[in-house]
Amino acid sequence: MTTTATEHKEEKKPTPTPLPRQYVSFSCFKVEPAWRRLPESEKQKGKEEFAAVVKNYVQEKKCQILPYTTMGMRPEVEMMLWIISSDLDVIQKLASDLAKTGLGTYMQHPYSFLAMTKRSIYLDRIDPEHQESRVYIKPGKHKYFFVYPFLKKREWYLLSQPERQLMMDEHIRIGNKYPSVKLNTTYSFGLDDQEFVVAFETDHPADFLDLVQELRESQGSLYTLRDTPILTCIFKEIQEALDSLG
Repeated sequence: MTTTATEHKEEKKPTPTPLPRQYVSFSCFKVEPAWRRLPESEKQKGKEEFAAVVKNYVQEKKCQILPYTTMGMRPEVEMMLWIISSDLDVIQKLASDLAKTGLGTYMQHPYSFLAMTKRSIYLDRIDPEHQESRVYIKPGKHKYFFVYPFLKKREWYLLSQPERQLMMDEHIRIGNKYPSVKLNTTYSFGLDDQEFVVAFETDHPADFLDLVQELRESQGSLYTLRDTPILTCIFKEIQEALDSLG
């Protein structure tokens, strides 16, 4: 039996369509002391208005919003919203609509970190198929969430790519030792003061603590300029997060 030339040709894999990148906002809130002195009915109405805005944006699929309480974790932050959208204008409009609520008029914003998703050049060699996990965030709604802005020293960017890859390989190996901790790295170059925002989801805070301690001992940590403030957050449904304010 003869074999045709066509049968010898390898089938070409279709080129995957690039996924749309996402905008990511980590919006922190703290209520003014005067709000806690309002009549209970007025406070409740303000919380209901705030929750209604959040639920409306999610139900209409304008963006993903994950609420967290930070009460008792840090003195300057009491609640955080992790907002993910393909449209930057949606994030801006959401902030405006929340500010118009009864509760929003008493809200301060200690921190707000803005970033975008992007493929990691350091993961391409190790996992060429990592595009979806880094470009399109799928929040797992783990109970605990840790987030902080991150800046590298300028000397890092003057190193050769192979030198940086070697240190990032170590970083990745350490991270893989803690499968219970899910990393979400987003990029802020030109969008905000930091260069990256790193966010970790887990159900086991002790694993995250051990991971961070081990990363401090890695070679790449020599090039860290700033990685604070670190926010420890606990996932709640929006009404629960608002009720935790008092």
